[in-house]
Amino acid sequence: MKRRIRLTLRARLTLVYGGLFLAGGALLLVLTYSLVEQGIPDEGAIIRSFNSSGEEVAPPETEVLTEDQHLRLIATNEVWAEALDAIRNQGPLALLLVGLGTIAIGWLVAGRMLRPLQRVTDTAAQIAEAPAADRGLHQRIKVSGPRDELRELSETFNRMLERLDQSFDGQRAFISNASHELRTPLTVTRALLEVAVHRQDASAEVRLLGETLLEVNARHERLIEGLLLLMRSDRELAERSYVDLSDVAEYVVAQTPAGGVAVATRCEEAPTMGEPVLLERLAQNLVENAIRYNAPEGGWMRVATRREGAFAVLEVVNAGPVVPVFEVEGLFEPFRRLGTERLATASKGAGLGLSIVRAVAKAHGGEVTAAARAEGGLAVTVRLPAAGD
Repeated sequence: MKRRIRLTLRARLTLVYGGLFLAGGALLLVLTYSLVEQGIPDEGAIIRSFNSSGEEVAPPETEVLTEDQHLRLIATNEVWAEALDAIRNQGPLALLLVGLGTIAIGWLVAGRMLRPLQRVTDTAAQIAEAPAADRGLHQRIKVSGPRDELRELSETFNRMLERLDQSFDGQRAFISNASHELRTPLTVTRALLEVAVHRQDASAEVRLLGETLLEVNARHERLIEGLLLLMRSDRELAERSYVDLSDVAEYVVAQTPAGGVAVATRCEEAPTMGEPVLLERLAQNLVENAIRYNAPEGGWMRVATRREGAFAVLEVVNAGPVVPVFEVEGLFEPFRRLGTERLATASKGAGLGLSIVRAVAKAHGGEVTAAARAEGGLAVTVRLPAAGD
């Protein structure tokens, strides 16, 4: 299969300029040659011009030219022939050389004219590659030059960025304020339920109801904490410190109840630069998910850290139900679980675990991938930029 060559806009404009010049130059060259060829006088006119008396009567056909007139006639014919040969032979070469110069000048002119468009492209690329969305949207395009279509495009792009920036800031502020406001009533509700459950005169039905409501309340608290952490992870890290993922993984595994799941660790040095609290939460979410969504019997989990070239790697593999390949990517969406969406079950968490993992990884300039195992379960791999030695 042939690969299709993609030309840039600058190259296409240059080719258009050069092609039009060459086409116009070739047409002009052909027209000049035709006019010169038609303008060559015949021999009779040349001979009449030899008559010093200025008579316009052509000599008879039998008239014999003098030797001087004959030489002058030959010289005149050679001059016109050389002129036609020069146009025919040297004209295309001259047109080609001037055309190459014109193409070079057209390349420079096209680049200068498209410079504002390149600034738009560079700014859009910086925003797209920014590790934090809220940071990238603060950038603006430097507007300069005459008020033409390209300047209007830059100004329109800046207005769009400003509105997007305000929209995202408002959304984050709303989530932050709502989460903080919901913390207080949930804390009060938990305290009241605990008092009601632990009263000596509380009946068995009241205690059962209170314990159920405490579980629901705890799930809501975890949901709020998850939303706050997700919002925090989506922002660029202000400070970074040296963190070894092997230490983080070993600490999280030691502090997390396995619940009957066999845990194996193979933690090698995996240094990176980041925020220790967020990296600990990343590892904790992976370990908790691997335990929570494991096989009901004979469950196991493997946690490994290592360094692969320029990356520090954290890998968590577990047994569990078979995950369809087409549903793996959807597990990283908020409130998504395998085969379900937005289920309000306290035992399965809030559905933000892998969303937070991806947000933390992106905030650190890394990535997270997941692969479904044919035997069941997932293999989740986090790659972060490794710290320099």
